[in-house]
Amino acid sequence: MNGFLRPNTGESVFGAVHLGYVVAQSARLTDWRRFGAEAIGLHVDELGADGLRFRLDDRACRFLIQRGSAEDVMALGWHVDDHDTFDRVVARIVDRGVPLIEGAREEAALRGVERLWRFPGPKGIAQEIFTVPVTTPEPLRMLSSGWVTGEAGMGHVAILSREPEAMRGYYHTVFDSRLTDYIDENVSGLTMKIRFLRVNERHHSSAIANLRGIKIDPIRTRVQHINIQSATLDDMLASFGRVTDLGFRMAWSVGQHTNDRELSYYCVTPSGFELEVGWNPVVIGPELESTWEPSTYQDISIWGHTTVGETVLDKFAQFRQAVRAAAAPEITVPQLAGGLSR
Repeated sequence: MNGFLRPNTGESVFGAVHLGYVVAQSARLTDWRRFGAEAIGLHVDELGADGLRFRLDDRACRFLIQRGSAEDVMALGWHVDDHDTFDRVVARIVDRGVPLIEGAREEAALRGVERLWRFPGPKGIAQEIFTVPVTTPEPLRMLSSGWVTGEAGMGHVAILSREPEAMRGYYHTVFDSRLTDYIDENVSGLTMKIRFLRVNERHHSSAIANLRGIKIDPIRTRVQHINIQSATLDDMLASFGRVTDLGFRMAWSVGQHTNDRELSYYCVTPSGFELEVGWNPVVIGPELESTWEPSTYQDISIWGHTTVGETVLDKFAQFRQAVRAAAAPEITVPQLAGGLSR
């Protein structure tokens, strides 16, 4: 890594980092194609027998689904605006002794970026950073009229963690994330606390949830959900109808969140983690940013977001997963946790 500069790593990179792409691994590519293209309404590009990509905008790739057995999210790609900011992020990583490697040219091409660098992330989700995305003039072929990306990035990721403070410290150390707000939600008599972190004008690019006082994780997948934002309310509601009509599982009905005011629904992807399709969340622009103070909300939703089709067997499966997860420590990256790791 000697080719990188050593800038002032204390200078904030907030506002210059955006969620750029998601990499998942699945053996259910046929289901993924049908789910993404026909139900959600995304543009799909086939990659032969080894995978497929979904587009939301002029970027060559926003979702990369590669053939494999994990049925999970494997990596998050973060777009860094410029080389000076990139060097600051890199210095924070390597100066703390965390390994950083350049991805192969073939990996970069699949992800629709010119070059990428990879380093370890919480829960074993690789974090990848890049500065130059590949765009394409090819028109979008999709059922949706459009998706909101741009300065806000492609959406957000939500993760259930047994080490929430370590994860919060990680994203603050690497990307200068800021705490937007909290939600305390009662779940079957237990309190779930959710921390919402922003790295740009999007209300949150990551959400970190934990059950207060109990270190359990009932979710099989590394992420609980990925969020994307519809350009119009009609688009969001139309995709809700298609998901239902095509027989994909709905997890949470249409509703509105208390904190970011987004209208959305949650459906289950072919790999098991959820996809939230939303519309019109709060944007924390410069004026709001200058006076923003975190608040705590007592419920996730103002209305709606009721569970759909959950059974007693689902509850037992979650309990078994929690027991299995408790036997092994959660993966953290203590060097980047800002002193908040266990």
